[in-house]
Amino acid sequence: MMKEGISQILENSKARGWVLEPDAKKIFAESGMVVPKFVCAKNSEEARDFASRLGYPVVAKVVSPRIVHKSDVGGVVINIKDKEGIDAAFTRLSVLDGFEGMLVEESVPGTELIVGASIDYQFGPVILVGLGGTAVEIYKDTALRLAPLKEKDAISMVKQLKAYPLLEGYRGAQPINMKKLTKLLIHFSELVMDMEELIESIDLNPVMCTGKRCVVADARIMLAKN
Repeated sequence: MMKEGISQILENSKARGWVLEPDAKKIFAESGMVVPKFVCAKNSEEARDFASRLGYPVVAKVVSPRIVHKSDVGGVVINIKDKEGIDAAFTRLSVLDGFEGMLVEESVPGTELIVGASIDYQFGPVILVGLGGTAVEIYKDTALRLAPLKEKDAISMVKQLKAYPLLEGYRGAQPINMKKLTKLLIHFSELVMDMEELIESIDLNPVMCTGKRCVVADARIMLAKN
């Protein structure tokens, strides 16, 4: 059953047709997934204060109801190392179309994965997992399953990937935490089932995984058209 806070976010986003990233991350956090520590700053002072308390480096992203694909318009600034970098990022992002604030969040390391969902008109919710970041378009290394996922389904999907040896810790590299990734996939599947009639698709790209945790670093929820 969907939580009231999630329902309210989706209701407030209907007219736009998609969910702003800060709200999307609130939804995922409410659903048991790990997201970066973040704030949606309305001015440079607020952004600097949060970054100082959080610790550098940080990432900054534009928050605008008119910008779905932030990277396409230069709406993401990574590896910000000081207050001057925060001010420069705010100046750069604040002139973008429809600017409502600057998302400032912790810089999350790890292996990039993609987790997604779409609603098939015949079969219902379909869950995807694969190698993420820009690699998803190059290697197209993904696995699909119908929701809801059980633990064995989530594990099977990940093991199906050609990149699975990398996730295990290829040539001495640190393996990712499979328990954390499995847990994220199951929580994600449950959320998608709850929102099935309200969404068109969800993309978590990237999900950053290390030996300790898996974090939803970027997220997009597209709502179903009436």
